[in-house]
Amino acid sequence: MDTPLVLDGSALSVADVEAVARRRRAVVLGADARRRLAESRAALERRIGGGDAMYGINTGFGSLSRVRIESERLGDVQRNLIRSHASGVGEPLPADQTRALMLLLAASLARGRSGVRPELVEAILALLEHDILPVVPSRGSVGASGDLAPLAHVALALLGEGRARFAGAFEPVGRSYVALGLRPIELRAKEGLALINGTHLMTALGALAIADLDRLLDAAIIAAAMAIDGCRATDAFLDERLHAARRQPGPIAVAAALRRLLDGSTVLPAHRHDDPRVQDPYCLRAAPQVLGAALDAIGAAQARLNDELGAVTDNPLVFVEGDRCDVVSGGNFHGLPIALPLDCLKIAITHVAGIAERRVNWLLTASDSENPVTAYLSPMPGLHSGYMIAQYAAAACCNELQVLAHPASVHNLTTSAGIEDYNSFGPTSVHHLTEGIALARSVVAVELLVMAEAMEHQRPLRSGAAVEAAIEEIRSLVPRLEADRPPARDIATIERMIREGRMTVPFCWRAS
Repeated sequence: MDTPLVLDGSALSVADVEAVARRRRAVVLGADARRRLAESRAALERRIGGGDAMYGINTGFGSLSRVRIESERLGDVQRNLIRSHASGVGEPLPADQTRALMLLLAASLARGRSGVRPELVEAILALLEHDILPVVPSRGSVGASGDLAPLAHVALALLGEGRARFAGAFEPVGRSYVALGLRPIELRAKEGLALINGTHLMTALGALAIADLDRLLDAAIIAAAMAIDGCRATDAFLDERLHAARRQPGPIAVAAALRRLLDGSTVLPAHRHDDPRVQDPYCLRAAPQVLGAALDAIGAAQARLNDELGAVTDNPLVFVEGDRCDVVSGGNFHGLPIALPLDCLKIAITHVAGIAERRVNWLLTASDSENPVTAYLSPMPGLHSGYMIAQYAAAACCNELQVLAHPASVHNLTTSAGIEDYNSFGPTSVHHLTEGIALARSVVAVELLVMAEAMEHQRPLRSGAAVEAAIEEIRSLVPRLEADRPPARDIATIERMIREGRMTVPFCWRAS
């Protein structure tokens, strides 16, 4: 088991998020962070006692911010905030996404800028410890003023209200509290707002998407290398000098990775001389440029997500220096710094899948007289249809990816009677990205299925050692095609291999 993740105010990593979300790594609040939380809370309470108007602390919210709240009702308004804002719709978030959301909320609060008590952070961690997962409807956030609705459903569970997934069942969260001897928390001034006023949904799902993309991109690179030999393409377009002349880091890294993956291939030299073909189609020849561009876009987006994994996106923020306590209102909750990169990721994966589908189509047409494959890789064309419809499935996925790639962040709808008049819609971006990764994974799985079969037509020649290892991994669960059978199960099997990291490049290849 992993050692517990200590929330000490530092930035989380994508690996941290995935470990907690998918492997249930334990999380604890660090002693220094607990001390900072207590100091920040004490300073804020002194400010509250001074009677100054402070947004969301002793005022209403959004367009109701000019309404002052009596001191004896400050806890009530926070509780009412949570209840009123728990208005999400749609299917609940899956368990891993819910855990990631809760982790990011706790980590942000633990940085001591939100003015909450340490007990509030520990209450969130108690839910994670016991795997009490609030039912969080997936839709309802516009990605500004925080991911309000989803986070309100998490906060509702802290009050002992709403429903939760616990011990394999969905039930009122109060039952799990009783079963475990836990007690709901009583919110104090500012704490309800702090719970819901952050970009934690889009960042949590974005972090999990990056983890999945790492494995998908590895599989896509292996599939491209397999396709080069499966299609009997040249490797001339991988020439290091060619890519140095272009100066783009992603294509340079992809070309280098493909060269290493194909190292030792006996297919390449078998048709290097006296080959009448002059150039391969773009789906092969421009693979480093296309996949490299996607690699660079993914790296840029990951950098912004890494920044957000160490951020505080609440409003207002509390800054304590000596005896001074400043409560500063701003727009850190606005999701556009994350929404734009998420939209770029959607476009990037569309190209990863799109060029893979084109290679599948090129191979299955069997139109290249220099390649000894049959139409659709059929054992007997006509009697058997081979992988004809596997390409249809890949094409369908690519079409849906093209629709999902439309950026959500370019649209605007206003909220809160117009005072919140420019929203990011980053949650829409990340939901579409999550769906898109699954579709792209299916397309790459189709390519691996088809190209592994194409390599059977090249025997006794062999590809590079790393490519042959991937083929052996596929063949451990997916036999070669000797007669028509439903490809759906084989595609699903390879999808699972990708998801589990079994199609991983055996060396570090990404551009630094």
